[in-house]
Amino acid sequence: MLHTVNKSPFQNTALMDCARFLQPGDLLLLLEDGVFACQTGTIHSALVEDLMQRVTVYALRADLKARAITQLIPGIQVTDYEGFVDLVEKHKVHSWL
Repeated sequence: MLHTVNKSPFQNTALMDCARFLQPGDLLLLLEDGVFACQTGTIHSALVEDLMQRVTVYALRADLKARAITQLIPGIQVTDYEGFVDLVEKHKVHSWL
């Protein structure tokens, strides 16, 4: 399953809520303000690093660029819109709001 989070973990609990339901082999796509969770050295970095032990974590390149996020947690897969569409086409999607 592909889980998408588009809210900042600094203003919303969507990422933490999602984390409780992620299963090994699931995918997590951070987009819009959700990409703030990708930054290294924040209070949410450890959560994302832990999630990466169980699931593949993606971040949308355009949203990272729009928010000037350049210091990513190592191992996060950056994807473009075409990759985003491919993920949605291949997996059931659950959006966390």
